[in-house]
Amino acid sequence: MITRLGINSGDLILEIGEDSDCDQELRKEIFATSGNQPVGDDDGEVVDVVLLWWREEDGDLVDALVDSLTFLAVSGVIWLLTPKMGRPGHVEPSDIQDSAQQLPVLIRRYGISLARS
Repeated sequence: MITRLGINSGDLILEIGEDSDCDQELRKEIFATSGNQPVGDDDGEVVDVVLLWWREEDGDLVDALVDSLTFLAVSGVIWLLTPKMGRPGHVEPSDIQDSAQQLPVLIRRYGISLARS
């Protein structure tokens, strides 16, 4: 699974929204593979991966995705992880798609640039 996520040894990973409902086994694998502990958004690090654990009640997904871009290296990726259907906090795929489609427009409109590592 971790290889499909593109997690590599040495990757710096920003983790947002981690809570008791997150897949702890997946987290262990991710951070064991990277060899690093998660960095916080107050560390000011440019990261290779953003793990964004998101639930329906967490607020505005577009804002969270744009905020994630602030820390992301040009070649970095954002992994949006949500509860499965039927579990509390499940996010409808259409909501994710709508949010993701707004990103390119916001990036152009507000001049958001990706961090350079």
